[in-house]
Amino acid sequence: MNFGLIAGNGQFPFLVIEGARRQGESLAVVAIKEETDRRIEELADNVLWVGIGQLGRMIAFFKKHGVSKAIMAGQVKHVQIFSGALPDVRMLKMLWNLPRRNTDALIGGVADEMAKEGIELIDSTHFIRDQLASAGVLTRRSPNDAELGNIEYGLHIASEIARLDLGQTIVLRAKACVAIEAMEGTDATIRRAGELAHGKLTVVKVAKPDQDMRFDVPVVGVPTIEAMAAAGATCLSITAGRTLIFDRDEMLKLADRNKISVVGSVPETKSQLFT
Repeated sequence: MNFGLIAGNGQFPFLVIEGARRQGESLAVVAIKEETDRRIEELADNVLWVGIGQLGRMIAFFKKHGVSKAIMAGQVKHVQIFSGALPDVRMLKMLWNLPRRNTDALIGGVADEMAKEGIELIDSTHFIRDQLASAGVLTRRSPNDAELGNIEYGLHIASEIARLDLGQTIVLRAKACVAIEAMEGTDATIRRAGELAHGKLTVVKVAKPDQDMRFDVPVVGVPTIEAMAAAGATCLSITAGRTLIFDRDEMLKLADRNKISVVGSVPETKSQLFT
């Protein structure tokens, strides 16, 4: 079986390549010119660089290398889709037939086009499941009562926002929403919240209620904690089992140094936030 990787920005694609290598697999990589770190060529054997709208070239490359299962890893900023990038004929046809153009619809459309050619888009954590967040308090400090109240309130609100495919993160203070994520991403949302109400902030980042693990999986890492520390945020809640933690040890050590509590929450469990 041959695997392919559609690589967006950030660390995620590199971790997938390393995880696949540990399992004795190699990947044919499609790198996005507008997003992917050029260093990916140092790790991957076969790399094709495409523009963000070149769906036909991507599929042809995967078929050439006998790819039957593909992974999508790394963010492609939503604004790139509307930035004037010139889509190819296949992408244009796909876009034309979409009833809406939110994240799920766009990536789902790409997945459908790939499936027509015998290429299955699979769980993006396939090679790195060991990096998913566990349930419970992950740092030395547990949330205090105020932070627990923010989490309980925030999980309900954030889940509704995520269900509507608007964003995955909200920032709260005293059970009031300070900032809600849209296209800017988690770290930018945290920074904006810090500008509006610096200090005593709780960040709640959730997976969608019906999270499709093939794409748009929630991710946190060192930059998340750095943004929180700068904004005066003191607590981070993430969805256990469905959120990737990059550089886990380094991230949690940084959280401990800044007295930030990090918890893996289980919103499906009504009797408790985490176990």
